[in-house]
Amino acid sequence: MSHLIEAGSAASRLPHLAPDTRAPLDDALRDKAISRAAALRLIGLDDPDAISALLAVAGEIRNRHKGHVVTYSPKAFLPITNLCRDRCSYCTFRADPDDPNAWTMLPEEVRSTCADADRLGCVEALLCLGDKPEKAFRAYRATLAALGCTSTVEYVARASEIALEEGLLPHTNAGVMSAAEMALLKHTNVSLGLMLENVSPRLRAKGEAHYYAPDKDPELRLAMIDEAGRQQIPFTTGLLLGIGETLEECVDSLLAIGALQERHGHIQEIIIQNFRAKATTAWAGRPEPESVLMAKTIAVARLLMPAMNIQAPPNLSPYDHRLFLHSGINDWGGISPLTPDFVNPEAPWPHVNTLADTCRDEGFDLQPRLPIYAEYIDRPGFLDPALLPTVRRCAERRGVPTCS
Repeated sequence: MSHLIEAGSAASRLPHLAPDTRAPLDDALRDKAISRAAALRLIGLDDPDAISALLAVAGEIRNRHKGHVVTYSPKAFLPITNLCRDRCSYCTFRADPDDPNAWTMLPEEVRSTCADADRLGCVEALLCLGDKPEKAFRAYRATLAALGCTSTVEYVARASEIALEEGLLPHTNAGVMSAAEMALLKHTNVSLGLMLENVSPRLRAKGEAHYYAPDKDPELRLAMIDEAGRQQIPFTTGLLLGIGETLEECVDSLLAIGALQERHGHIQEIIIQNFRAKATTAWAGRPEPESVLMAKTIAVARLLMPAMNIQAPPNLSPYDHRLFLHSGINDWGGISPLTPDFVNPEAPWPHVNTLADTCRDEGFDLQPRLPIYAEYIDRPGFLDPALLPTVRRCAERRGVPTCS
């Protein structure tokens, strides 16, 4: 994909483009919003010169709003439980209670992992788990009872307290949660997350990716993200490419996220993530999205939301780091020196020093960040005041900026 990355200003790429491609890119360089129709035109480009111009414009806009700093979060991945009532066609993380690879982390396991992560310089405890397992499995309800809890979210809150005690800042992705559940976790988490994946209800139809996944209903997920905004919770969401969506559905998903951000201002980052085929799933033979689609989607996201923090997971596209840097990202997400990516165990994290070298070669400075972005730390209402001293201490110990 090196042919899509060329030296020279973004503006110099525009004169020879078709008018319906040149006009929205020129508007973007003039800090004008692009329309849905323009976004559809740009994400559908197939001419290499036009794609190169799109990426260059997106990169220039990123530089205006984010400079030449690219961030990552040093994290520990805590898979609290892999039990899940959903059965997505592409997932190897979820399990039933009688599966030999089923687990629920015990409090002492959470504590020991967090202590090890703190010693290795981590700042984030990513608590990730299946959707509502207590609604599907009697055996898991018994496990919760033995742990003194009546719900998974109650247990996640306890695990989050342990992480805080060990010096880490919790960020939880627990699937679809109610308003009360999010309110509970706001006391112990600096941010929450839920991938929208895609706004299209079509993907819940028979034969599609989310047919057996009731919690992947986009209306439920949009409602939760909206409620998080009402509660002023810094929030991470994003798209999953390659699960049967159309380009139009990709654009509409970005626009839906943008509308929620416009309403509440709580979305701290958008992840553009690629589906990875796994041998033991129903989708083992499905093609993975091409790198150029990832790059175009990142670029269109940047044009639609110029000031947004936009992330691409580096372990899922190990050969595309240069391409994504020049497509408009300003963040790599969490990288762990301790734990694997339990959702994508076949994809090891990159070495931070190697990633830093790549960033430096392309003109960027790789820096660590907290799981709450700096612009939300002192923003009234967005961080529980009881968490602020822990955030400050963690940032000071790790040399992470706390102001944007």
